[in-house]
Amino acid sequence: MIIRSAEFVKSGLKAAHFPKTSFPEIAFAGRSNVGKSSLINTLLRRKSLVRTSRRPGQTRTLNFFLINDNVMLVDLPGYGFSRAPKEVIDTYQEATSTYLKKRTNLVLVVLLLDIRRVPSNEDKAFFHLIQSCGRNTLIVLTKSDTVGRGSWGKSWSEIAKDLDGPQPNPIFFSAKTGQGRDEIWAEIEGRLKY
Repeated sequence: MIIRSAEFVKSGLKAAHFPKTSFPEIAFAGRSNVGKSSLINTLLRRKSLVRTSRRPGQTRTLNFFLINDNVMLVDLPGYGFSRAPKEVIDTYQEATSTYLKKRTNLVLVVLLLDIRRVPSNEDKAFFHLIQSCGRNTLIVLTKSDTVGRGSWGKSWSEIAKDLDGPQPNPIFFSAKTGQGRDEIWAEIEGRLKY
């Protein structure tokens, strides 16, 4: 996809705060520090449109970005470890769950998993939540540059074994090298209805 424009629209934790548009939405989900913000910046060929942090749990709202004036990318708060107070974590987890269950223009959830780790209980629970909502899912294995290409299949087999339910073929991604960027866009474009 050629990126002609990319802009932050707004953040929110309640449906009333989300943008009122009919644009198709692609949501990006994953545990804290799995690389959601880096992936979105790589997709958009921007260095810092989406804020990145080494500290887990820094994304605490649903953040909406309008791309080419016709599609919305949504950066969801990470799950798992966070230094945020429990009531804050509960608030953004509830907002994420409500968004996944009720947002009518959500066409794809991109679930990021770290290629170096077997899925955590939080990863599995989130995967099951997406499945129970009937959402189209794309699994992206991040940090693929840290594992030799010859080991990608073995890493995916170990991850897939821990995920219950039907699994789409993953895309191997690296924010450092850009590996997987075009494949992710191809999957996204296949879901968009203009």
